[in-house]
Amino acid sequence: MKLCPGLSLVMPAYNEEANVGAAIRACAAAGETFADDYEVIVVDDGSRDQTAERVRQEAQANPRVRLIQLPQNRGFGGALKTGLKAGEKALVFYTDSDLQFDLQELRGLLEKSGEYPVVIGYRVNRQDHLVRKLNAWAWGRLQWALFGLNVRDIDCGFKLFRREVMQSTPMRSDGAFISTEILLRCRAAGLGICEVPVHHYPRKAGAPTGANLKVIRKAFRELWELRRELR
Repeated sequence: MKLCPGLSLVMPAYNEEANVGAAIRACAAAGETFADDYEVIVVDDGSRDQTAERVRQEAQANPRVRLIQLPQNRGFGGALKTGLKAGEKALVFYTDSDLQFDLQELRGLLEKSGEYPVVIGYRVNRQDHLVRKLNAWAWGRLQWALFGLNVRDIDCGFKLFRREVMQSTPMRSDGAFISTEILLRCRAAGLGICEVPVHHYPRKAGAPTGANLKVIRKAFRELWELRRELR
């Protein structure tokens, strides 16, 4: 017996041509393992490389793969909320397209989804450079200080939601603040949030963009905008 009747697996992707094919196949394998029906949605965030073409190749082999191609780069938040809103199955899961997670660990989140409408992973032994880990720690402490949001790993790219949660949750952030915004809005709606440990692996190809100064400035701007709104 499968763990869920329907599962949408969403991946934002920006210049991930070296990773996205294998990431799609990993998502499809998880869908086959855990769900009676599934779809893999890749949101190409205006990539300048062959990411979209790689997705099309995978879609030819597996009709459950769907490409949403944004005409220009909107940022992680813009791509993520596009994919989350597009999910058509009962449960909507998102992960990164950089192959730093084992998709078979989705089992742990699915096992909690009957009790909790929001189930989020937190990275065990995070495989990032020290500076990125320090930045993530400081960012998390800031969210706790400003919003009282006390979760272990706000930006972990391994989260599961009931579809109705995603359809009813407003999402305005286009940048890296999107993860915090989603959790804050879920908390404000009185939704239970469960945290589950997941393993993390080194990136083998491509380059992360989270430490880009433009990305950081946008995240802080969106943080203050949401803080004013919630107050």
